[in-house]
Parts: sequence; structure tokens; C-alpha cells
Amino acid sequence: MRRIIFAVCGTVAGLAMLLSFKSHTSAGALTSTAGTSNTQPFGQASASAAASASASPSGGSGVLSTTGGRQLTGQVANTAYGPVQIQLTLVQNKITKVSVLQQPENTANDIRIGNFAFPKLISETLTAQSAKIDSVSGATYTSGGYIKSLQSILDGSG
Repeated sequence: MRRIIFAVCGTVAGLAMLLSFKSHTSAGALTSTAGTSNTQPFGQASASAAASASASPSGGSGVLSTTGGRQLTGQVANTAYGPVQIQLTLVQNKITKVSVLQQPENTANDIRIGNFAFPKLISETLTAQSAKIDSVSGATYTSGGYIKSLQSILDGSG
């Protein structure tokens, strides 16, 4: 008799916890709250900058920047969670700056992963000066897209 009472109570408690579980915020709800401030996900360029970067025919063509370096835009790497595209600034064939032009942002979790992974990936890129960098644990697809876009720049720039 005690076993039945414990089983029923455990089942009721489990169902109560399951029904009270809140899933992650949808992208629509996130956009409506983010629209009131000027903050963007890490490394996001303005819409006009992203449009002009994607308008380059080869995806890896160099553009002279105001700092005396070349800005090179990588190809868009489509991942399971969305596109990833980066832009490098090269000064005397040395990577001096990395910008994230596109990143997955369909859910709040995508943005959280990007905010966690991209600073680490950028730091490793600046240190290694190549695409031979480690993926970030927990952001495997995002890291893979970042490395693919980075490699497309390095393959095109010689």
C-alpha cells in the first residue's frame, strides 16, 4: 500500500514539474524587447554594412579601410542553426581585427552561444593568425561556420 501511495505522489509531482517547465524565449519575443534599445548581438554589423559586404561578387575581395589595412569578407557559411560570416582587417598581411557580420540568431539560445563563442574564436584567430584554431565546446556548429568563413578569406587572399 505504501508503494502505491509513493508512486502516485511521485507521478503527480513529476507532472507538476513538467507542466511548470518554461522553454526558451522565441525570437519574436526577443526582437520586440530588443527593439527598444540599441544593443545588438556581439559583432553584428549594421544592416547597410552587411548588405554592402554581401554585395561583393567574390566574397573575399579586398577593400581598403581607413586604417590603411585591407578588409576582407568571407563567404557565408550555412550551419544547422543559421548563417555565419566574418570580416577580417589585414595590415601588412597580419590579422588585426575580426568582425562577425552574420551569426545565428533565431532563438535566444543562438544569441547566447554566439556571445559566448565569438570572443573566444576571435581571440584565437588573432593569436594564431590562421584558421587553425580550436572549436568552442558547446558551440560546435557555430565554430565550424566561423572557421569555414575564415578559411574562405585566407584561401582567397593568398
